Amino acid sequence: MAKHIGIVACSAEGAALCYRTICMEAPALMGEHLHPEISMHTYPLGQYMVYVRSGDWAGVAGLMVSSVRKLADMGAQLAICPDNTIHQAFDLVATASPIPWIHIAEAVGQEAKKQGFKTLAITGTKYLMTGPVYPETLRKLGITCHIPDEADRERIDTVIFKELVNGVFKEESRLYFNAVIQKMKERGCEAVVLGCTEIPLLVDPNDCPLPTLDSTRLLARAALQESLK
Repeated sequence: MAKHIGIVACSAEGAALCYRTICMEAPALMGEHLHPEISMHTYPLGQYMVYVRSGDWAGVAGLMVSSVRKLADMGAQLAICPDNTIHQAFDLVATASPIPWIHIAEAVGQEAKKQGFKTLAITGTKYLMTGPVYPETLRKLGITCHIPDEADRERIDTVIFKELVNGVFKEESRLYFNAVIQKMKERGCEAVVLGCTEIPLLVDPNDCPLPTLDSTRLLARAALQESLK
């Protein structure tokens, strides 16, 4: 029997895409209309952002641990969080969690390694791009990463929090992301991590200047594979 997946959600659009990916891709592995049992718990994004903006990662961890305990009480046997930024609190969460987790950057890193990428561009919130989540994880896999310059980081962050998390996807923002990714290609990056779980809803891999590593769907697929072990 497939393991029960618990989703510790943070922002709605990314969590919904992760949930939907599991449900839509599972039938190919499990049979028609079948997918693992899935439960989700979500504290409001606003509660998380109070802690994120102040750099209080213990506060972020407290919300995540509270969520995962609720999910474990519901029967979840493994946990994922479709939000890259709050993975900065992951080590605090993992040690206090009643069930095992899959790390989103580990799922991305393993796919990058599988495809032979050695140098990645990181896009996401300004907290993620300047934080340790991807550099620390990718370093262990022998992969280096680069981030956009400060002006681009600020604009990307604004697009994420003013548009994407609110379900707003503008063509001008899509083209802007492509322009930033082109700059990263010129700096030697071989692929780009879509490291905010809403970015895959904006960036089209068919016209993106670099191959894309979709953190949301890669996490969903990793959870599905782990559930079926």
